[in-house]
Amino acid sequence: MPSNLRAFVRVAGPGALLVAALSACSPIVDVDAAADAVNPSCASVMIALPDQVAGNELRETNSQATAAWGDPSQIVLRCGVQVPGPTTDACASVNDVDWIIQESTETDIWTATTYGRNPAVEILFDPNQVASSTVLVDLGGAVSQVEQTEQCLSLNDTVDLPTEG
Repeated sequence: MPSNLRAFVRVAGPGALLVAALSACSPIVDVDAAADAVNPSCASVMIALPDQVAGNELRETNSQATAAWGDPSQIVLRCGVQVPGPTTDACASVNDVDWIIQESTETDIWTATTYGRNPAVEILFDPNQVASSTVLVDLGGAVSQVEQTEQCLSLNDTVDLPTEG
């Protein structure tokens, strides 16, 4: 697992490992809950999550409004992260869901955060392990449970301001 994702996703302690061994399941994934994880709209997202994303099986996590796929975890989702404001970061619209895509300069982990939805949903993944297009398509249905109130704008959508002179 990539180091940044490993730092974000920690496998629970020995007690959880014993429970996992007894239940013949993968260990529970330790994911920090987002600040607004208790937002009722996150429950709708969580109920609609697919069992597989990019061929990776859904795993159990220990925090509200979080999910992880793959063993080791290849994809991590958190609902209730800070809603992003206007930005010049890359924004992609995939099946009517707008995503702000941030590529880490220090690691291979990308962060995709919904734009124009409150609460916002964040997905962390390594594009060398799973295709961003597959991840965003596979999770779009669940994320679309949160109403979209704003959209990404391209440079062509912005208003030209008159220049003085």
